[in-house]
Amino acid sequence: MSLIERAAKKLEQMRQEEGVGPQARTAMPEPAASSATPIPQGGAVVASQAQSTPPAQTSARPAVAPAATQKRSRRVELDLKAMARSGFITPDAPRSLIAEEYRIIKRPLIDNAMGKGAVPIRYGNLVMVSSALPKEGKSFTALNLAMSIATELNNTVMLVDADVARPSVLRMLGLPPGPGLLDVLTDEVPDVADVLLRTNIENLTILPSGTPHEHATELLASGNMEKLLDEMARRYSDRIVIFDSPPLLLTTEARTLATHMGQIVLVVRAEQTSHSEVKQAMAAIESCDVKLLLLNQARSKSGEGYGYGYGYGYGYGASTNDARRPVAVAA
Repeated sequence: MSLIERAAKKLEQMRQEEGVGPQARTAMPEPAASSATPIPQGGAVVASQAQSTPPAQTSARPAVAPAATQKRSRRVELDLKAMARSGFITPDAPRSLIAEEYRIIKRPLIDNAMGKGAVPIRYGNLVMVSSALPKEGKSFTALNLAMSIATELNNTVMLVDADVARPSVLRMLGLPPGPGLLDVLTDEVPDVADVLLRTNIENLTILPSGTPHEHATELLASGNMEKLLDEMARRYSDRIVIFDSPPLLLTTEARTLATHMGQIVLVVRAEQTSHSEVKQAMAAIESCDVKLLLLNQARSKSGEGYGYGYGYGYGYGASTNDARRPVAVAA
């Protein structure tokens, strides 16, 4: 190879070497730029999807989760045959003296509750059943009164076991204890509907007394109780609420409860409750405008053979000389 040819070849190599350097300096950033550009864009899309997906799931949960976890009132089956054997009124029972007596007892209470009485009564659909002392038949009366009202075509009834110290409604019905009134008042249960018991009697629901609490009296006098009673009174215009309360002369819960009631039925046991005890009990519920006395376990003259006799009436001066005669008066 001549000197000229070697010089030309050398020059070509130098040109090629000079060309590689610039290409490397310009080409290397371009892949970095090209790879950097799509990666952040792709990453932004993915990040946006990842951020948008959880809110969509979060916003969907409130609509679905309550439907799956929301508590509802439980349905319980009452043994109507066993109740009838124990002397309670049942919807399918034949006509009886006790059923007829409760028809008489409930009528003025329903009229007052529905605003059909002589004068309007605030919270007239809240009816408390109590007595001066234990074992006078108040719980028996409250349950039978609720059962009788449940047979009405235009009314529903809720039976509340407010005898929080010695609850008996569920026991009389053969049902196990469970949450109820006190659990609502302590905010352990957010809604009273969560602890209501629906029964196989269409118009009857039951609110148990709930979990015992050392401050039961204070709970019955609390703001939560006032709100609950107001809700009970106003939520359903056709509902009558029957409260089985503690005896008036043994505890203060009944006196506290009485201040919120529209009507009170005071059960007096024939040949057992003294006149002074009745007067003391009446004084304890003087804040309520409508107070009715019901004479319980009074044997009728004809001796029909029923274990319980009831009388009911309005007015003063009713004779009580005959202890076997069922008599009740409005106070």
